[in-house]
Amino acid sequence: MSVAFEDRSQGTPDLTDIRQVEAFLYREARYADEHDFDSWEALWTDDALYWVPIDGTDKDPKTHMSVIYDNRNRISTRLKQLRTGKRYAQSPPSNMRRVVSNVELLGTEQAASGVENTVVGANFMLFSAKERGTDTFAGRVTYRLRVIDGAIRLAGKTVVLVDNEYALPNMGFLI
Repeated sequence: MSVAFEDRSQGTPDLTDIRQVEAFLYREARYADEHDFDSWEALWTDDALYWVPIDGTDKDPKTHMSVIYDNRNRISTRLKQLRTGKRYAQSPPSNMRRVVSNVELLGTEQAASGVENTVVGANFMLFSAKERGTDTFAGRVTYRLRVIDGAIRLAGKTVVLVDNEYALPNMGFLI
């Protein structure tokens, strides 16, 4: 059975509309869960930053270890590796599902480039299943969103894992 939905978008997205923001976050999560790397990569701005800190966000990622600290170029490199099928931690790819909740509009900030980002916070749980079992990750994500060419784009994503002070299982996927 096929269901068609009417496109209700009216011009430029509104980053003060929580429903539009939530729809974007759910789509970003689905692309990552379903290994749709092309669609996931297309969400990012050219000046994007993707950060998964170790031991909280109060440390400078340029001088302290991080699980992930990727600029836009490194995001592309990470995705190229995943697309090859030779990233052995993801061969075969994990079955994944995320739950995104408690979405809040936190305000706005100026990016280094001078453009304005809308800052959004959300909680998440990620279930990643492979032959050896299921891993569960939980945490808080801070997104930096902006509208470019009539579409919401991801300028930043900071994922603070609940258990980031402890040893983590292999994370050869997009968190």
